[in-house]
Amino acid sequence: MFDVASSEFLLIVLVALLVIGPKDLPKLLRVVGKWVGKARGVAAQFRSGFDEMVRQSELEELEKKWKAENERIMREHPADPRSEVVGDDPTPAQPELPMNPAATAEAPSKS
Repeated sequence: MFDVASSEFLLIVLVALLVIGPKDLPKLLRVVGKWVGKARGVAAQFRSGFDEMVRQSELEELEKKWKAENERIMREHPADPRSEVVGDDPTPAQPELPMNPAATAEAPSKS
């Protein structure tokens, strides 16, 4: 983030030690640490909010593409009118066929 060389950091520490004094320096570092922690928290919250907005826009874009593709497929392959849905049953309506065609023929009577 900040490009501070070790010699520059040492100079900053010496100036802070002389200006603030060794007695108040730990208090100052504690306060600075709290502020840095808060700043990192705000940055993380901003980043997560931004990522969520990006995800939402990507999802909306994918939904639009999916809807367009679905409409194209439905135009190319229209629904078969014989397979209409009846009532709440999602299975297509089909004519009923006898289970055993031979069983429907008249059986010889026992007389």
